[in-house]
Amino acid sequence: MQKRIAITITLVSITAGCSAQFTGAKSKALEPGNVPDSVVALAGPGQDLATARLLPEDNCFWYEHSGPVETTLVPLRATNGAPICAARDA
Repeated sequence: MQKRIAITITLVSITAGCSAQFTGAKSKALEPGNVPDSVVALAGPGQDLATARLLPEDNCFWYEHSGPVETTLVPLRATNGAPICAARDA
């Protein structure tokens, strides 16, 4: 029984460090706070542009909304309510 526990602990310890590692230079647009001036001009009031970033999954800008319980990513919206997205490459 102790041998089985020792093997399990060893395997968990070895695999605990396994995760997706991203190497290489990150795009400046993916980092929080690096939003182009044109996006800042489009953004509606009351949004935290210091935490805004471009997400590659949907090619849209998102910002962090800090609520009373948790911090959530919310789509960055223009003054007319439309989400602000970057043009996709063809």
